Amino acid sequence: MISGSPRKDGNTAFLVEWFAEGARSTGAQVDIVRAADLERKAAGCTSCRACQKSAVYRCVIKDEVSDCLARFQGVDVIVMASPLYFYGASSQLKGVMDRMFSLYKWDNAAGTMQTPLKGKAFVFLGSGYEDIGLDVFERPFQLTAEYTKMTYASLVVGNAGESGDIIKLPGVRKQACELGARIARFVESE
Repeated sequence: MISGSPRKDGNTAFLVEWFAEGARSTGAQVDIVRAADLERKAAGCTSCRACQKSAVYRCVIKDEVSDCLARFQGVDVIVMASPLYFYGASSQLKGVMDRMFSLYKWDNAAGTMQTPLKGKAFVFLGSGYEDIGLDVFERPFQLTAEYTKMTYASLVVGNAGESGDIIKLPGVRKQACELGARIARFVESE
């Protein structure tokens, strides 16, 4: 799980913990990484394209973001979570997402793309202070899953209010826990 919130006690952090609680209740192993805590040598993809010349699926920038992304190959589920910032993901998460470029290999002449992410489950957890722009917020995650041929699920909570207010919304914790458990059981059944 990659939490894109810069706050450790915000609405997104609660969604992440609740989802993890549900997944762990089925026996799933869950690792949570805070994007804001990752040591970075670049804010995002530098478009060097060196990853496209490499035989391995790994960003050539040697930092914790590269290490984190390399781990995606060995997991069944990738969960990304973010608060809504100006109709998009937080810069902390967006920088990680942009570097996912290294996990794809394109042959433009042949019109093909290869990735070790194909067939995995991809989950997006999001929260917004109000409910304006949630569809635009979620769309990049849906498109990533579709393009990569990953199973997609999400929980996007509007009107979550200020940091930490999400705990006051009835049923949200239960929804997040149930989604975590459902995804873990789905992956186990495959």
